[in-house]
Parts: sequence; structure tokens; C-alpha cells
Amino acid sequence: MAEPGVIRVLVIDDSAYNRQTLTAMLESDPGIRVVGRAADGDEGLQQALTLAPDVITLDLEMPRVGGFAFLRLLMRRRPTAVVVVSSYASRDNVFKALELGALDFIAKPTALPSAELRTIERDLTRKVRACTQLRAGALAERAHASSRPISQAVEVVGEPGPALPQVVPAGPLRICAIGASTGGPPALQRIMHDLDAIAPLAVLITQHMPPRFTAAFAERLDRHSRFDVCEAKGTEPLRPGLALVAPGSGSLCLERTADGYVARVAPGTGEDRFVPSVDRMLTSAAAAAGPDLCAVVLTGMGGDGGRGVRAVHDRGGRVFAEAPETAVIFGMPQEAIATGVVDEIVPVGAMAEAIARFAGKA
Repeated sequence: MAEPGVIRVLVIDDSAYNRQTLTAMLESDPGIRVVGRAADGDEGLQQALTLAPDVITLDLEMPRVGGFAFLRLLMRRRPTAVVVVSSYASRDNVFKALELGALDFIAKPTALPSAELRTIERDLTRKVRACTQLRAGALAERAHASSRPISQAVEVVGEPGPALPQVVPAGPLRICAIGASTGGPPALQRIMHDLDAIAPLAVLITQHMPPRFTAAFAERLDRHSRFDVCEAKGTEPLRPGLALVAPGSGSLCLERTADGYVARVAPGTGEDRFVPSVDRMLTSAAAAAGPDLCAVVLTGMGGDGGRGVRAVHDRGGRVFAEAPETAVIFGMPQEAIATGVVDEIVPVGAMAEAIARFAGKA
């Protein structure tokens, strides 16, 4: 019998040690109860259909039915919030799982069963709890998108088309700074896929993501974008057609010099609620670019970006927030909208057009 207010979790992992340890970590939170454990995707699917859990934690590399096949079957038959718990060695697999409908992921400290797994306890319980903020209907929509052919899906986008001529656009360089958390990778893929590199525009991206995953994420965005997308390293000048992704180990900051805009990676501070920090990116970009900046706040839990959008507005920049009908978790966009400074509330499918209008303004 379901306990009111308790989050019911199914744990799927081929390691008995990992199943036991994940269960102990989850149930250290009195508001979480593990209702089932499975050693592979076949057993996991049976339990998911029988037990109807609120959240599933999923290992990707398993015998018999693996994580990808499990996600395809689950999202077709009973869409459920899934948090992938996978090793650093499976970076590309993690992004594929997000495209297939998984909501978020956590990196195991080691690929082998180890007591180090305990180090993810706080992140694990936080992300499982975040699944309760999932927007109604979001899972069904993501499942529908992930079942369509690549060229038609929102989450899984195809190639962006032929490269555009390499010309320097006329007009002042404009900056778009985008912040996202839970549910952000597929949304960012859609935006970067749709965005033309013909305007005098450079893009800064802060996606809440662990170190050692952000470089692979930038490479994935680059493959599906007309922009040159790479992980930010050290200090580098901005130019039209360049998109920089904040590394998981630091925050992306913008400065204006006599020669133009320069992006640099700054270490986290005690004032940062998250690293990388959307607020820190936006406040530094606002100070540097003023009215030549637009801020975009996408899906995610928490309020990272709320302070930053105020700074963008105060310096004459524009602020866009993702609309509730497409945001998987409306926390970050809602926080931005609550400030009263958001200029437009935009569905993710129309965000590239909104950014392009800003970049092409006179």
C-alpha cells in the first residue's frame, strides 16, 4: 500500500552490491522508499509495470536487456522518471539515455562495485526528490519524441544541414547566455541545432553537469550545430559563430577588453549555489555586454539564474524563459519569471527564432 508523500523507487543494477548500497542511500531519506530491485532491464521492466514506481534508478550496462532497450520499452509502455546512475566511462551512453527519455544522471565514482559509491548519496537523493517537480505530461511528451525518427524528434535532433559560408557578419557582436539544469541537454541540443550561425552572435552555455561530462556534451552539441561548440578552457576571445560550454569544474564568466569580449573559467566560490553557476555567468555577462546580451533560462530545478536575470535586465539586456508547456521541470524558468524582468516566455521549439531576432536587431 502506497504511503502518502513517500517517493517510491525501483533500483535497477546488475551488481548486487550496488543494488544494496543504492537502496541504503535512498532509504536514508525518510521520504524515499525502495519498492523493488532488479538485476537487468527485463526484470526491471516487469517490476516497473507491476509496481508502478515514481522514480527508477538505472544502470546502463547490464546483461540480457540493457539500459537503452529498457528505456525504449518503458517510455512506450509506462513513461516513468528515470535517473541514470552510470560510470564516467559511459559519457556518450549517458547522453543517448537522456535522448531516450531519462530525466537526469549521476556519475558513479568507479565502474566497479566499491565503497566509493557512498559518495553520491546526497546527489542521488536530491535528484530523486527533484523528479517530484516533474511537469505534468512532460514524461509522455518526451517518450513520444524519443520514439519518433531522429529528424522529427525534439530531444533527438538530426544533422543541422550544410555548413554556412564562413563570413564575418556585419554589426556588433551580440551574446546569448543560456542556463539549464535537469532536462537541459535535449533542450540545448534542439536550440543549437535550430540556431543559424549567420548573425553576429556568440553563445555561452551553463548546464549543471559533473566534471568530465561537459567536454563530451560540448562535442555532442558541436556535431548537431552550425556553431563551433567546445568546452571553455582558461581564457579565450569570443567571435561570431562560437559557442562555449562551461566546464563542470568552474563557472563561465565574460569580460570586455579593448580587443572585444573574452570568456574565462573561474573556480567556484562559497557564494555559488551551483558550479557551474548560471547566476555568475549572467551577472558577469550583463556587466560586460549590457544591451548586447540576451539571457535564456531553460528547464531545471532550483533558482539558479534568478539573480542573474535581474542583472541582465538592469543593464538593458533581454531575458527569455522557457515556457511551462515544454520545460520538463519548471523551477528555474519559474524563478526567472517571478522576478518580473522576463521579456518573453518561449517554448523550446521557438527559442532559436527568439534568439535570432535578438541577434539581428538593428
